[in-house]
Amino acid sequence: MKTKLTIAALSLFSVISFGANAAAHQVNSEQAQNMQSMGSISVSQTGSAPMDMRQELSQKATKEGASAYRITEARTGDTWHATAELYK
Repeated sequence: MKTKLTIAALSLFSVISFGANAAAHQVNSEQAQNMQSMGSISVSQTGSAPMDMRQELSQKATKEGASAYRITEARTGDTWHATAELYK
């Protein structure tokens, strides 16, 4: 019984970690030179933190099928706005 529980737990952990690894990640301009561009996205929020914007960019990039993104524009103030280039 313990063995079955351990196997089930490991299987669940591997699925969760695969999902976390599948998210698009941020790259810099040097890293992006070796990647294929596939368009751009933008996000805007009111009263959020920069990490919230990165998370939203990553989620939106992943939804579009990108493996990475590079922030090309970021503005702050009462609202946050960011634009990013998507890469395969």
